Amino acid sequence: MHHFPSSPAMQARPRLAPLPRIIRRLALLSAGVMLAPVSHAGVLDGPQPVESRLSGLGHGQSDFGGVGLMQTPTARMQKPGSIHFSYSQVEPYQRYNVSLQPLDWLEVGFRYTEVTNRLYGESIAGDRDYLDKGVDAKIRLWEESRYLPQLAVGLRDMGGTSLFGSEYLVASKRWYDLDFTLGLGWGYLGSRGDLSNPIGWIRDSYNDRPGRGETGGDQGGEFSLNSLFKGDMGVFGGVEWQTPWDPLVMMVELDGNDYQSEPQDNDQAQDSPINLGARLSVTDNLTLKAGWERGNTAMLGVNFGVDLAGLSQAKLDRPPEALQAEAPSRNQVSWPELSREIHAQSGIRVDSLSREGTALIVSGESTRFRSTAQAEGRANRVLHNRLDDYFESFHYRLRSGGLDTREDVHQRADIVNAGHDARQQLRYTHGVYALAATEPDSDEAQGAARYPGEKVLLENPDDRWSAGFSPGLNQNIGGPDGYLYQAYLRGSAAWRTDRHGWLSGSAQLTLFDNFDKFDYISDSKLPRVRSYIGRYIEETDVGIDNLQYTRTHQFGRDWYGMAYGGILEMMYAGVGAEVLYRPLGSPLAYGVDVNWVKQREFDQQFGLRDYSTTTGHASVYWDTGYEDVLAKASIGRYLAEDVGVTLDVSRGFANGARMGAWATFTDAGDDFGEGSFDKGLYIVLPLDAFFMHSTRDNVGLAWNPLTRDGGARLNRKFSLYDMTSYRDMDDYWRGFASQVWK
Repeated sequence: MHHFPSSPAMQARPRLAPLPRIIRRLALLSAGVMLAPVSHAGVLDGPQPVESRLSGLGHGQSDFGGVGLMQTPTARMQKPGSIHFSYSQVEPYQRYNVSLQPLDWLEVGFRYTEVTNRLYGESIAGDRDYLDKGVDAKIRLWEESRYLPQLAVGLRDMGGTSLFGSEYLVASKRWYDLDFTLGLGWGYLGSRGDLSNPIGWIRDSYNDRPGRGETGGDQGGEFSLNSLFKGDMGVFGGVEWQTPWDPLVMMVELDGNDYQSEPQDNDQAQDSPINLGARLSVTDNLTLKAGWERGNTAMLGVNFGVDLAGLSQAKLDRPPEALQAEAPSRNQVSWPELSREIHAQSGIRVDSLSREGTALIVSGESTRFRSTAQAEGRANRVLHNRLDDYFESFHYRLRSGGLDTREDVHQRADIVNAGHDARQQLRYTHGVYALAATEPDSDEAQGAARYPGEKVLLENPDDRWSAGFSPGLNQNIGGPDGYLYQAYLRGSAAWRTDRHGWLSGSAQLTLFDNFDKFDYISDSKLPRVRSYIGRYIEETDVGIDNLQYTRTHQFGRDWYGMAYGGILEMMYAGVGAEVLYRPLGSPLAYGVDVNWVKQREFDQQFGLRDYSTTTGHASVYWDTGYEDVLAKASIGRYLAEDVGVTLDVSRGFANGARMGAWATFTDAGDDFGEGSFDKGLYIVLPLDAFFMHSTRDNVGLAWNPLTRDGGARLNRKFSLYDMTSYRDMDDYWRGFASQVWK
């Protein structure tokens, strides 16, 4: 099920072992992501487009993050689904970057810049170095062809104070072992001002570029749209050479910045606009780089990249049964034994087995394989090999959280004759997808004689207990206190009272953290609904972060409901309810949630503080049908009683990975404080990419510039949209052709 982080400060991820300072910070940014094998393609012959890869010619990360040379970007893109964590040091700047490639034509990134020769100020953060946050985006306009270069347009540091704000148009062309780049930059990238702005010939306002926002200025956290493509332009470019030794790439670059207009009056001497560098691929995922920039300054960098879309792990799952050519003769069936074998082979936890005429109906939840088509295909083999020829079709009524979400029908003849293209035999009828052109004949008299008793053949008792452990990491990134983290071990358990109700609980044991450095409190005038995070982490080593009772209800074929109460998350307890309308196979779904919550005591036990509020949202979910892109818009009231809207756009991949971004705009205005609005990037990792056995579980990791009180949402444990993921038929068909018979 998908998880979309609603409170980035609360997101959890594993913590890596201590490392030297530079590597440790990079490791913390990339915690939870393991090394994954990625093919390392050789150098292409002739002037052809570059193949997608994580490192190598045309695919290195710039000092600012994102595909580029050193100080400058290129028009190249990474493989869709890849994510990069990089660090670069060019005095007086140290940059920590996260770059995502959700689509083959779109690159987005988040950056955290430490200015080592400037301070926040004693009143804010004592003697700590100044920190700046930035968000980047690059869009490919067209791909490289035999004669035309690849062309892209981009925005650098487009949010926040825009100390390093730039826009650019850049082209790249491959020729044998060389990759050439030439671009025009505005703002920081083009501060040398080689050319006047041609847009200024049309409109005078484009001849001059507005000044940068100062520290704590009004533009903090806002998108600086009033300066886009304004001012003089600088020319930049360079070339990369793939050396005969495949891991090594050499770079030479023309910098468009003369460093005489640096932010914070921090101008730097530049002896030469030519930068020289080299990039060494240590593994397919780890790259080191070094260079000589400005003609007088050394550059060092490291990059760790992962192809999230390609993450996979060899599995030790039980192999599927071989399909017998013929059904067995009449025999006595042990229904309890059959249900256990269905679960062992397919991961479908059987709630009940029943029959309707010549159809056997399996009701339950798919708990192991990400593809329900794969689970049903395995279960089909179990049923065919054990049931005589009375049963002509197998139905799967899929449930989640006690809710009926979908029914899939497989004709037995098609299972045996699987060489036919089953997708051509599908039809949609009464909300049920069926693998047949005609309905099976019913023979109640024969069924009563051969299988006496009720139509319900078996009802399994609910699995009462479940429990487990998982590591995690809370983080706060980009504030004056620097990068803060808490590594913990979480124990979780659930007790199901009946089909529609369960009691869930979890507690966290802090392993180590540095939240004792969380000193700075923003000048926000909003209630402190999230900025107490340091107190919650520091005042206890063992805290209860969830203890709630949840009940679900189905109002109709497309209507779902849920109510819950108890300790809902680390900081809040209360009660709430959600209603969702989600038609089967529809790209649109609509939901409403309402919650009354009270702030918890800092020790994370059972005490409550004085602050309480009502919060809730009306949400629209839109599966765009393009590259598994999901858009979500939620409007409502947030924890600090500000009102606004959250926009969330994400792209999913076949293995269950997902990457996206969100932004929240509320009526808090100047009361929000530094940052002006909430925004960030996130990824969802499929855990079966790291385990030796299949699992449907995911873990979400998020990066946002600041933990502030504006736009803060309740971090609810369960979501009806996630619970009803079986209603997404596109996901079913993606796995059907290759998985249903395996």
